[in-house]
Amino acid sequence: MPAPLTPPATIAFIGLGMMGKPMAARLVAAGYGLRVYDASQQAMSDFVGAHPAALATASAKAAASGADAVITMLPDGKIVRAAVLDGAEAAADGLAPGTIVIDMSSSAPTGTRTLGSDLAARSLRCVDAPVSGGVRRAIDGSLAIMAGGAAADVEQCRPLLLAMGKSVFHTGAIGSGHALKALNNYLSATSLLSMCEALIVGEAFGLDPAVMADVFNASSGMSNSTQVKAKPFVIPRNYTAGFAMGLMSKDLRTAADLADQIGVRADTLQAMADVWAEAMAKLGKDADHTAIHRFLAER
Repeated sequence: MPAPLTPPATIAFIGLGMMGKPMAARLVAAGYGLRVYDASQQAMSDFVGAHPAALATASAKAAASGADAVITMLPDGKIVRAAVLDGAEAAADGLAPGTIVIDMSSSAPTGTRTLGSDLAARSLRCVDAPVSGGVRRAIDGSLAIMAGGAAADVEQCRPLLLAMGKSVFHTGAIGSGHALKALNNYLSATSLLSMCEALIVGEAFGLDPAVMADVFNASSGMSNSTQVKAKPFVIPRNYTAGFAMGLMSKDLRTAADLADQIGVRADTLQAMADVWAEAMAKLGKDADHTAIHRFLAER
């Protein structure tokens, strides 16, 4: 079995967005050598300014050159594929045979399987390891990580992943992590939407929404949405939880498409994908996902 990816291994980290930045910071703090790349020069400058031990690079290929592993944290699988394999100065062009590419983005599982096969044809390995927990848990290193791929590959990555998360679950073959992430976000989106509808109906009747949240959290209606999102973000209507409407809508469509592709009827899943797509069209892809409350209240 290959040696575990422990510090001071050199990691190429591609994507310094809202999630990628705190995740990369956790790796620097753990003692990994970090080579970063982002399409935004400002994002790289800001990150290296805050973490001088990290090295900003000119391309994904430059970041990957000499790296022991590559991590991508990008908006979707098409962007991941371009950064890793198909684009100019792609990461794969700088990697030694046998190196692992870890896609921690929320990508379509069928596309991930294809990416894994295409990387294998170049003697590179692939693990899909999407995360759950949002920016807050990325900052404190308590993310839940769903890792798909060969068991030996996941085990080699485990120390690296645990520098960013509290739990690492081996979910099965390549693509399974992305499938499970999409289905998890389906549950999250459904509980958030139903909580918002309950708050809207209750408040119209005259109930105090804060009391409603307390009751939900002491009763069978309790969920992550009632515990984490109701009082800080939904009830005060600031909608600043830190996860974009466009990303939630994308994950729901990924889950709905997966059901279609494997011939499983999932009526509620399809309905959720449709209503979140409608909300995104009205509010914009950059709106916070908790703004689904405003969408529901105003329609």
